[in-house]
Amino acid sequence: MKKTPSRKAWSGRFGKETDQLMERFNASIGFDRKLYRADVQGSIAQARALRRAGILSKAECDRIVRGLRQVEAEIAAGKLPLTDDLEDIHMAVERRLTEIVGPAGGKLHTGRSRNDQVALDERLYLREAIDRIVSLIERVQGTLVDVAGAHLEAVMPGYTHLQQAQPILFSHYVMSLFYALERDKGRFRDARRRADRMPLGSGALAGTAFPIDREGLRRDLGFAGLTENSLDAVSDRDHLLESLAAAAILMAHLSRYCEDLIIWSSSEFGFVEVDDAFATGSSMMPQKKNPDALELIRGKTGRVYGNLVALLTVMKGIPLTYAKDMQEDKEPLFDTVETLERVLEVFARVWETLQVREDRMRAAIQGMTLATDLADYLVRKGMPFRECHHVVGGLVREAVARGEDLRDVPFEAFRERSALFGRDVYEVLTPERSIALRDAPGGTSRQSVRAQIAKGKRLLRKIR
Repeated sequence: MKKTPSRKAWSGRFGKETDQLMERFNASIGFDRKLYRADVQGSIAQARALRRAGILSKAECDRIVRGLRQVEAEIAAGKLPLTDDLEDIHMAVERRLTEIVGPAGGKLHTGRSRNDQVALDERLYLREAIDRIVSLIERVQGTLVDVAGAHLEAVMPGYTHLQQAQPILFSHYVMSLFYALERDKGRFRDARRRADRMPLGSGALAGTAFPIDREGLRRDLGFAGLTENSLDAVSDRDHLLESLAAAAILMAHLSRYCEDLIIWSSSEFGFVEVDDAFATGSSMMPQKKNPDALELIRGKTGRVYGNLVALLTVMKGIPLTYAKDMQEDKEPLFDTVETLERVLEVFARVWETLQVREDRMRAAIQGMTLATDLADYLVRKGMPFRECHHVVGGLVREAVARGEDLRDVPFEAFRERSALFGRDVYEVLTPERSIALRDAPGGTSRQSVRAQIAKGKRLLRKIR
């Protein structure tokens, strides 16, 4: 007996059922189900727009809206099987809606394509995801402000090339992350602003042929504006790429600071200790306490980078407007959002529970970190900086050869190098003096760091 073709939304053109292998290969329902709330929200707005256009009666529109809300509740409760034969979340919602409300459900797609439908759903999903991510970043920032304020007096070595460079305040280091995260928030907000355009009404590519009030749809869905060109609207994924790029840069920041904390938590440094709740042990070595929370964040950075590169690669050669390749935009997006949310929650908790060992930080400062202060001392006496650099470099070389640091250099040795050295030279050879002198805005002095903390608090209050 001849098989009846499947009743897919597009099956009228086809004389065969889809091969089961192709059905599994083609289906995105396994991951785009995450868009179900956005799809229902957009479909309710579409129904109301069709009502305003006279395509649906009031009774039909009301039945469809009630039916869509029932579909949403069924999916949320796990009562609606989302199988591969449904292809995607859009078809799953439409098919179940038609089962509930009858033929009126088939009118909902009038003037709409899955192309503008998915563009809408992704923008709705992305707006909410960015709002959640920004809120989590602000939680981390709030924690950092608290940590910086609690350790305002802690002095530590600052590093370049992983070599001790100059003394800094630990709170200055902490606030450097705060302001890096402030830029990250800006990037996400920029991406959200550009995503905040309503694409529905673009149809498959050429726009809708029905008198759909796109401005009314925009208001109903809370978008800031409309997409300007239907071809661009259905083919554009810039907002996803921007968001993934912002995520990659954010992860780069977190990874670098994780690297510092990992190094500083080693027994060789001992500057910090990760709380037991965010560390793990070894299956063989009883003494081990591993900062695995930080290492996993560092490792997941590569995952987020990969998602950005994957989507860039998908989009690089697609002719306008839509092609099935673009189905591959969703998994990188969903995975990145979920990864960021988990990472930011864990990162915040690590900082909230971090043990800071101020004594170990202070004791680790080597006298050679004050070499720049010694050169600056000579500058203030009138010597050109390049000559100062050479003089102090010679003092450092001799001190290293004798196994001393600059604080141990005899006064006579200073005088041999320059008659500008007075006995007040030893006053500049302390970490506290070095830090206090760097009081320009953004510097590491207590006054400057207090200002950074105060501004950080104002930024957070303004946002909240």
